Amino acid sequence: MPTVRSASSLIAGVLAIAAGAASAAAPAAPDVTGHQAQIDKIVSEISPQRIEGYVRKLVSFQTRHTMSETESDTVGIGAARRWIKAEMERCGAQSGGRLQVAFDSHVAPVSARISRPTEIVNVVATLPGSQPQSKERIYVVSGHYDSRNTDVMDAKGAAPGANDDASGTAAVMEMACVMARYPFDATLVFMTVAAEEQGLIGATHWAEQAVQKKLNVAGMLTNDIIGSSRADDGRIDDKQVRLFAESIPATKEMSETVRALVATGGENDSISRQLARHVKEVGERYVPGFKVSIVHRRDRYLRGGDHMPFLARGFAALRFSEPNEDFAHQHQNVRKEGAMQYGDLPEFNDYNYIARVARVNAAALASLSLAPAAPQQVQVRTDKLDNNSTLLWLPNSEPDLAGYRIVWRETTASQWQGSLYVGNVTEATVRLSKDNYFFGVQSVDKDGNASVATYPAPLR
Repeated sequence: MPTVRSASSLIAGVLAIAAGAASAAAPAAPDVTGHQAQIDKIVSEISPQRIEGYVRKLVSFQTRHTMSETESDTVGIGAARRWIKAEMERCGAQSGGRLQVAFDSHVAPVSARISRPTEIVNVVATLPGSQPQSKERIYVVSGHYDSRNTDVMDAKGAAPGANDDASGTAAVMEMACVMARYPFDATLVFMTVAAEEQGLIGATHWAEQAVQKKLNVAGMLTNDIIGSSRADDGRIDDKQVRLFAESIPATKEMSETVRALVATGGENDSISRQLARHVKEVGERYVPGFKVSIVHRRDRYLRGGDHMPFLARGFAALRFSEPNEDFAHQHQNVRKEGAMQYGDLPEFNDYNYIARVARVNAAALASLSLAPAAPQQVQVRTDKLDNNSTLLWLPNSEPDLAGYRIVWRETTASQWQGSLYVGNVTEATVRLSKDNYFFGVQSVDKDGNASVATYPAPLR
């Protein structure tokens, strides 16, 4: 079998043997680190001014509490969801009608935070994929449009919710309106969900329906409290966003997949951590000077968000949040005590900051939906003691596939450190020991769009 040399490796002298390669020369590698013109255009079109307009309109409904007014056209959650739907429909019409906007509704029974049976309505805008072999693969991005004040059961008091979570809702709306003008291989779902504050009810309903319908949700991003760059002590940090990524799910029983992760030391290689690596790499490439800080937790300490119902059902899911929360402007009745203004008001948001977070989201979603699906059934051979590592995987049938890329990092590293394009093969050997490195395999298309990496399970 021929030997090819890595041009992009961070470890000098690494060689690989690619099964089925046509010649001894290295296969021509698509540029996976350059900029795609379409993604650059999308990122440049995200507008902080439009985002601010969306936030202020949402605040104008006075409260968006899950059990608030539904008949009024100016007050309450009913008016809010009808306006969101109409706005997304307007954007869809301006973009050729490909954006499909609908209500996703169900009635929630009485529970700890629902005092009467209540209709819960998500607003879902779907941009179908344009490539037949890829369109069943779905990427979801969400924000929650409901709000609350100090008393989570108060459905009538003012609850502007400018940061929590009009910021995330506005980011999702802006992404939908911009990205609807462009084609993608896979399907994108832009979702504003209800009843997050009452127990993640809207997101749970959609995630459970996805399971029942056997939807191929390849990744989910939620944006919750992405509005402020100012900490409670006045510090400004507008150069980073936190990205929460779960490792091993907190379940009573381990699945076989999780068991294989633990057995091989791959706790940092869960599907959500792999998604987070991809989002960080792409987001920082397209939004220079802005850091995506991966937090090795599923959410803030003992807290939660709308990605959690997706995690619970086995989907890769992540949460974006600002670096420092100011709790005087979160879950607080609007009031003034001395010189201190309390309440989640729009003047405490940084709209340029929200736009940067939205750009990271948009770049990652565009990259994922243009790239081929991640390789399936990736395995590493373990049938003999060897200081080389042989990986194999199933072939991808998407028409724009160019080949595959092996990535690796030392066992003490969080991000990929080296890579090798091996061409359109289904088995390759790298001269690095599986004892000392973690590996992944990515699918790469002819334009250089790379998938999320797949961690190899042991082939015994």
